[in-house]
Amino acid sequence: MPIDLLPGVHDIPCANTETGRIRAFLSDDGNLIDCGLPDTSDTLLDEIAETRIHVDSLKITHADRDHVGGFDAVVQELSPETYVSVGAEFDTESDPDNRYANSNEIGLFEAVHVPGHREHQHALTDEDRGVAILTDALSRADQSVQPAGYFHLPPGIYSGDLNEAETSLERPLEYNFEARLVPTGS
Repeated sequence: MPIDLLPGVHDIPCANTETGRIRAFLSDDGNLIDCGLPDTSDTLLDEIAETRIHVDSLKITHADRDHVGGFDAVVQELSPETYVSVGAEFDTESDPDNRYANSNEIGLFEAVHVPGHREHQHALTDEDRGVAILTDALSRADQSVQPAGYFHLPPGIYSGDLNEAETSLERPLEYNFEARLVPTGS
């Protein structure tokens, strides 16, 4: 069942795994951020249908399979305009419509390059709504022994360069936002 995180922003659960929850984010204005694992596409599409929101765009933050696995299913079923960062490569039947890089405006969001977990990874910020979608630039406490509400760097086993990941976290702080949306998973 979709969870309302903020007015107009929904957490779309795809699966619970041993490393955390796999999810996507959907805004009332039709922006879908990431799209789960390949075998969670049916759940993702069912959850999106439950919101009754028309998906106009699919924005991929980085090319890990838990963020791009449903790409072809979403494109085939919903026909959104797609945005994938420069350097993100993954097997897909559909080429992305758009490639973006640091500081590019993609709809209501500005892309912020946050390498470390993955070299091509981007956070998406929307200062008007006060939202930053950080995906795996940070992980939620339910992936560690920290209390609820805390965040930490993704586990080293899932990251390319933890030092770079830590340094990258300074970049989103240059933006005004009140809510940080961070899915768990690797």
